[in-house]
Amino acid sequence: MNAIFKALSDPTRRKILEMLTERDLKAGDIADNFSITKASISHHLSILKEAELIQSERQGQAIVYSLNTTVFQETLRWFYDFMNKGSDSNDEK
Repeated sequence: MNAIFKALSDPTRRKILEMLTERDLKAGDIADNFSITKASISHHLSILKEAELIQSERQGQAIVYSLNTTVFQETLRWFYDFMNKGSDSNDEK
């Protein structure tokens, strides 16, 4: 869970995730949307992969990135459970 929060803490990485909600993208297509180096984009992609928020697949010379929706579902479930625990303790007061 810590890796997920670390990955989500950066606006560039959040923008990459937003882009991937629309469609799978090659690394170069992602980089074209930012005014930072391709090495920096590669670093951001690595952090997102470490958190398992995205997955990659080699297609010929290109690497195509896509969202890993399973991890998003697990994170949302954690938030939901967290919020319910908080509301349960408020109900007891």
